[in-house]
Amino acid sequence: MGEVVNLNKVRKARDKAAASAQARENRARFGRSKGQKTLEKLEADQAERSLDGARREDED
Repeated sequence: MGEVVNLNKVRKARDKAAASAQARENRARFGRSKGQKTLEKLEADQAERSLDGARREDED
């Protein structure tokens, strides 16, 4: 016979783990200073310009 499991505790533990993961993701996404956000935006813009500048234009 298997072990007796309190389903309410299992459900609460699962929900708590999901909330913890969501909080970790939110801290990574929104927990940055203005300087860090600006730097990331500038790096992304520079990468996009570099990629667009290297694009080949096919003559069809």
